[in-house]
Amino acid sequence: MTTLLFNKPYGVLSQFTPEVASRWRCLAEFINVPGVYAAGRLDADSEGLLLLTDQGRLQQRLTDPRFGHWRSYWVQVEGHPDDDQLQRLREGVEIQRQRTLPARAHCLQGKEIPLLPERDPPIRVRATIPTSWLELSLREGRNRQVRRMTAAVGLPTLRLIRCRIDLMDGGDAFDLNDLPAGRWRSVTSAEQERLNRLLSSRAPRPHRTSREADRRG
Repeated sequence: MTTLLFNKPYGVLSQFTPEVASRWRCLAEFINVPGVYAAGRLDADSEGLLLLTDQGRLQQRLTDPRFGHWRSYWVQVEGHPDDDQLQRLREGVEIQRQRTLPARAHCLQGKEIPLLPERDPPIRVRATIPTSWLELSLREGRNRQVRRMTAAVGLPTLRLIRCRIDLMDGGDAFDLNDLPAGRWRSVTSAEQERLNRLLSSRAPRPHRTSREADRRG
């Protein structure tokens, strides 16, 4: 089994084939490993952790919405969230005529704010409106869900970075750590053991899911 972790930069599609007349780059510009495919997706204008594998069963397990794997995101938003906005995100909001599942939402402050290089291209900044960082965790993957959720509570997303993929409840997870944007690495033997435990575990009780099976930021 070949499994890779990749820190996807802004402007890169989660696929190896470029789209005709698209301004976005593709994974083939960064990863020269045959036979691997993304287990889940990030939109081209999202950044962060992407897991790639050549094993169909692992890809299916990580993207099947029945398993409800938590995905965590650092989200830079326009404005400063109040308690009511955070609570609405946690309880679920209605987007595209469907209510989202309960989420985890936390406003990052001080040393909690990730130290990240400036995005290329830079985010839109308005001098009169502050920006804030949230950590938002979801266990479903509707189209552009994070952006739609923050917009629904009055906090437009300016930058979106997936920082963590939980494999099972109880601590097994992958995160970005110090993997630079645009770089990939193979999983370690210990991380492979985590994936083996995931594949041998029994399916949990199904969660209510979205209409889409992939997981997009």
